[in-house]
Amino acid sequence: MLGTQDFDRRLFDELIPLPDGTSYNAYIVKGSEKVALIDAVDPVKSGVLMRQLASVKQIDYLVCQHVEQDHSGGIPQVLERYPQAQVLCSPKAKQMLVDHLHVDPEKITVVEDGETISLGDRTFEFIHAPWVHWPETMLTYLQEEKILFTCDFFGSHIASTQIYAHNKGRVYDAAKRYYAEIMMPFRTIITKHLARLENYEIEMIAPSHGQVYDDPSFIIDAYRHWVLDEPRDLVLLPYVSMHGSTQVMVDHLITALVDRGIEVAPFNLTVTDLGKLSEALVEAKAVVFGTPTVLVGPHPSVVSAAYLVAALRPKLKYAAVIGSYGWGGKAPETIKSLTASLKLQWIDPVMVKGSPRKEDLSRIDNLANELAGMMKGD
Repeated sequence: MLGTQDFDRRLFDELIPLPDGTSYNAYIVKGSEKVALIDAVDPVKSGVLMRQLASVKQIDYLVCQHVEQDHSGGIPQVLERYPQAQVLCSPKAKQMLVDHLHVDPEKITVVEDGETISLGDRTFEFIHAPWVHWPETMLTYLQEEKILFTCDFFGSHIASTQIYAHNKGRVYDAAKRYYAEIMMPFRTIITKHLARLENYEIEMIAPSHGQVYDDPSFIIDAYRHWVLDEPRDLVLLPYVSMHGSTQVMVDHLITALVDRGIEVAPFNLTVTDLGKLSEALVEAKAVVFGTPTVLVGPHPSVVSAAYLVAALRPKLKYAAVIGSYGWGGKAPETIKSLTASLKLQWIDPVMVKGSPRKEDLSRIDNLANELAGMMKGD
């Protein structure tokens, strides 16, 4: 195993928080006749990879499983040192390598789904896995050792000096967060890839982010749960309160739902870690947005949260909006429009003019009754 740990990185794609840093894994596989390098790390760490390769005299194949630069960024430097190396990639990846990294097309060899390449006493089989999470992604199966190299699939953002995923509690949480932020929008497609992998005997899974799984059933079973199992009786409650009115409604709803046996995960969007919110979406059955009204619409942070929920395409079934306004507005309509692609079953909103009164909190109780009844009736 090569590559590098990035303990200090705290933001990925200028979007995703990295509380535990991350890693950019690469793997060298030496056969009796040929030598292959799998993936080529982020460009900011390509110098580390080149130092690791200092004693490697020959690289015949450079396997590019995914063109995103955190895995392919070092390819130009590797090719400069090893000009005889051929880049192996899926058909869709070839033009992407030319576009993103300006790799000479003559240096690229396309491998088809199921194709094998021999290193002598070791054999690679390539498994196309489009939309996990880009269209050109592929996996690499080392037949003799039964190792599956998966790039982003089954990955986790963890920087660690431990190679193997033995701290399973920490790894499970990081992998679930990674799945939520990156893989969940493609869960229908991932279902098919999981089914296909049942045909392979896998003794080790080596992703390109995070630690290696020497117990592959641990992460495969986790993915099956996240992708296939029904959501549980959990309500996600992202909210903002500007002057306290919405906060009163949120607090009352939390108590009302808990009294009815429903778990609630509240997220104050002014301070929340969006990765944790995304992670909670994996198993949530319902979402209730809490928002004050800003210029007749929802608070901008709630707009962002609604957009995120729609983009991640979780297994949510039910939704509602609660909040306050000063003179009018269309906050519920806007939120519903932003999440229209999810085809949620909506409960009538509870919007209050000014500070909530006793009768307004009774409406919150009614919403809790309706929501709890729908969730438990599934």
